[in-house]
Amino acid sequence: MLHLRTIVPTDRTDAVCRLLADAPGVTNVVVLPGAARAPAGDVVMADIAREAVNEVIDELKGMGLRRDGAITLEHIDLALSDHADRAERAAPGYDEDAVVWEELDERTADDARLSWSFLAFLAIATQLAAIAALTDSTILVVGAMVVGPEFGAVAAICYGLLRRRPRRVGTALRTLVIGFVVAIAVTYVCALVSRWIGVIELDRLPTQRPNTAFIYSPDRWSFIVALLAGAAGVLSMTAGKSAALVGVFISVTTVPAAGNLAVALALKHRSEIDGSLLQLGVNLAGMVIAGTVVLLLQRAVWAAVLRGRRRRAARAGT
Repeated sequence: MLHLRTIVPTDRTDAVCRLLADAPGVTNVVVLPGAARAPAGDVVMADIAREAVNEVIDELKGMGLRRDGAITLEHIDLALSDHADRAERAAPGYDEDAVVWEELDERTADDARLSWSFLAFLAIATQLAAIAALTDSTILVVGAMVVGPEFGAVAAICYGLLRRRPRRVGTALRTLVIGFVVAIAVTYVCALVSRWIGVIELDRLPTQRPNTAFIYSPDRWSFIVALLAGAAGVLSMTAGKSAALVGVFISVTTVPAAGNLAVALALKHRSEIDGSLLQLGVNLAGMVIAGTVVLLLQRAVWAAVLRGRRRRAARAGT
């Protein structure tokens, strides 16, 4: 269940209450007349099943509440109520299958922005990956994958393509490009300094790296893994499964490829430069393709669920 809180101009309170009363999946409606001060109005609250959120939000926006009031959603960790149980049963489909599109819109908008924290996490992850390349350490490769924050920007590209928002796609692409350029540059400089002061004693990367050779040797499996990870990542974001999203981070070698690229540049190892660049591109492309396809399928499936519910409601009305 989600908790809905709205600030409603007083002349629209009755219409909002009728909407919530008629909508399946809504319960525990509370009205606080005149409670809101900025903006002024009534506060109307309700608990709503995740599956029913999109239609209710669309209706509220159609009433002008986004412009003249406010619409807020919060996750409910625990709801002990027979009314809530009945509301969930009345809502169409299953909550884990429902995508709250406004929530995804806000999340991808945040993830698409280039921030100092994004640059810092990506630079740290890339340096961990560079050390993994030098030491042939799978543990450090996994650590670098988990620390890397790049999937949020990838998901923003998928959402922008789905909703035909070129600005969202452009912002996310800019974030990825600048982020990886900065992270690789920082790691490259650190590798050069480490080589000059004797921390790195190699003239080139080791030729035998059984544990980490996959990060600069892309093949058909690299693309397949990227497709699967992109699909799983978008599903985990839309279903709120954070544990699954961590698994996605561990599956895709974008950050390890960037770390290997930085070290290969510092040690002038041309073959691994080319392989790392290709691995990075293959992974990003695979995730974008799969993520966009999953969002398209989710939108189509949920539209079919809603059409089925409307047909059943029409038959029941006749």
